[in-house]
Amino acid sequence: MNKHSEQIKSTEDIIFYAKSNADRSIVRLAEEKLKVNAIQEPFTISPDDFYLLADKDGLSFAENGHVLRGDFTKLLPRLIPNNLNHELLVKASKLKGIPGPLTAVDATAGLGEDAFLLAAAGFQVQLYERNPIIALLLYDALRRGLENPDLATVIGRMELHMEDSIAMLPQLTPPPDIVVLDPMFPSRQKSGLIKKKFQLLHQLEQPCSEEKILLDAAMSCSPRRIVIKRPMKGSYLAGVKPSYTLKGKSIRYDCIVVPQRN
Repeated sequence: MNKHSEQIKSTEDIIFYAKSNADRSIVRLAEEKLKVNAIQEPFTISPDDFYLLADKDGLSFAENGHVLRGDFTKLLPRLIPNNLNHELLVKASKLKGIPGPLTAVDATAGLGEDAFLLAAAGFQVQLYERNPIIALLLYDALRRGLENPDLATVIGRMELHMEDSIAMLPQLTPPPDIVVLDPMFPSRQKSGLIKKKFQLLHQLEQPCSEEKILLDAAMSCSPRRIVIKRPMKGSYLAGVKPSYTLKGKSIRYDCIVVPQRN
């Protein structure tokens, strides 16, 4: 997600509530990033509020009764070796004959699930998320995950940047091995839970409208490969035909092999 996506909701619209049992460091960070002061207890939250809440469980974002919170524990079943090796993203990102550790940039990090899978596969991953609310949810999920022994090793290979990847990718040195792009697209999954998640994310950002700018930024840092997540029947990103494609049931990964500089 990047600044070229049209935001439906502005951070100026959000109400930030902080319960007395919330971690004070996350409250201060959210106040700084959102440029708002937290409303402290006692308070009453309306079901119609567009709000961020800090409580004992971390940060959550909610609207119209639907709640979104970053949580990497739900990905633990996917880390079983046989499961992880069959993840389509992991397959699309594998590089043969390249000495490790491999590096990856998730340029549209969202809630960090793709980056987490790459880190579990051994990549050192840089995550970029510009939208401040989404970035805060991701930061909080990483913070809490580091306290979980089952997650800490993987999350230790993830580094979050609350910045616009389009501005930062051209400046990356040395070049990363992989750049992952997941420009948000409308969810077509049948799961009501997944639909609600995407509906909430769409309240913050719409799908990327400047695809060529995003792809050009990814090309500019000269990775070995760009891996692009697309809906199965979706068009190529910016109309650029990939070198090859790996297909799943509902999504595919278009892979662009980038010519290397001498």
